[in-house]
Amino acid sequence: MKRYEALAADIEASIRNGTLKTGDRLPSVRHTGQSRGVSASTVFQAYYLLEARGLVRARDRSGYYVTGGGLRDAPPESTLTSRPTEGPTSLDVSDRVFDILEASMSRKVVPFGSAFPSPLLFPLARLGQFMAASAKSLDPWSTVDDLTPGSAALRRQIALRYLADGMQVPAEEIVITNGALEALNLCLAAVTRPGDAVIVESPTFYAALQALERMGLKAIEVPTHPGEGIDLGALEQAIAAHQPKACWLMTTFQNPLGSLMSDAKKKALVDLLARHELPLIEDDVYAELYFDDRKPAPAKAFDTQGLVLHCSSFSKCLAPGYRIGWTSAGRFARKVARQKLTSTLSTSAPAQLALAAYLEKGGLDKHLRKLRQTLAMQQATFAQAVGHYFPEGTRATRPLGGYFLWVELPAQVDALDIHRKALALGISVAPGPIFSATRAFTHCLRLNYGHAWNAQSEKAMRTLGRLVSEAAGGTA
Repeated sequence: MKRYEALAADIEASIRNGTLKTGDRLPSVRHTGQSRGVSASTVFQAYYLLEARGLVRARDRSGYYVTGGGLRDAPPESTLTSRPTEGPTSLDVSDRVFDILEASMSRKVVPFGSAFPSPLLFPLARLGQFMAASAKSLDPWSTVDDLTPGSAALRRQIALRYLADGMQVPAEEIVITNGALEALNLCLAAVTRPGDAVIVESPTFYAALQALERMGLKAIEVPTHPGEGIDLGALEQAIAAHQPKACWLMTTFQNPLGSLMSDAKKKALVDLLARHELPLIEDDVYAELYFDDRKPAPAKAFDTQGLVLHCSSFSKCLAPGYRIGWTSAGRFARKVARQKLTSTLSTSAPAQLALAAYLEKGGLDKHLRKLRQTLAMQQATFAQAVGHYFPEGTRATRPLGGYFLWVELPAQVDALDIHRKALALGISVAPGPIFSATRAFTHCLRLNYGHAWNAQSEKAMRTLGRLVSEAAGGTA
């Protein structure tokens, strides 16, 4: 249990046993932090969690007060781990994934199935000011000098972010891309050839499966735990049995599970891959969306041989729509740059300069603190609603970051059928089979809590729970 969760649990116990009564004011954030020996952000996270549960409410310039209400309990945590596949799997997933996602791309649809958080969470107006200024002051020669690797100013700012996280990553190793997805695809192309096999998690991000299919590669699915990440024992067996050419993994807040590998496990992963000289393409787009006091280190932090191709972007944490990502590709940086040169050539110069200026002067860390607090509160609310509206036998993850819940429904429920029925009622969900090369996870859903909870969300969750209950053979 994390520190903010432990603090929230103590306060909740005091409310439920009557020590704290309706109308009582909670101790100030400063006082609680000093008495418990924790940071102010930890206290705020605890209070936000209690607020999401309906136990306390903030009053302007006055503090937090006990409401005496309280929401229902969240469902038990999911522990579902897939079985290993027999061998490399040829892929045929793109049409199915596209059909499901295309049907959900409407502002009229409740976006539980969306892959993106709400655009209202980001400082787009302030970013626009930097964009206007950068366009006016654009050095014409920068469009040539920074053509393929990207803006020197932005690469320097990214290198400084790595340095702040305790990693020495030279700017020369960084290649700016059109979002993280291009970075991941470029890295994949740099380390594989058609016909090769690539290890992925099970379940995995559907775009990884689409990329493998497009490049004529095969997938080796390795079981992944909803809390702890990929099974290293199964991974080592898969490497020995199938001689893959690369791994594509998300070690921090994995999509769709939200799993987080510990530092020790990430180091063990990198050591294992180093013994086999196997490149790791690390998809790390959610790392800034952590709810604890410390940003999780990527697997890249434990890489001493240049085998980790670390990929990330600003799309999920700062600038959706700007399509600015990057890779720090280690020993493969030159190959990746060549792939970029022969494909999309360059990335928008004004957008790069705008982000470089924002990183230097715009207050990124202040924005991120607010964003994390919002997502943590929304996760608690969504989880409580799933626990209330979904039938007995439902389980769900409780990630320590990101904005996805992985919901395991009763075994007899068909997630694809739920998707079709929910969409007809204006509700999108992401059904489990799109996250598997073998169409597994037929009774699972991924739900997005990155959009504000409101009356429409409440109604949609109640409707979704009714559909699941009916499919499970009960009533809502």
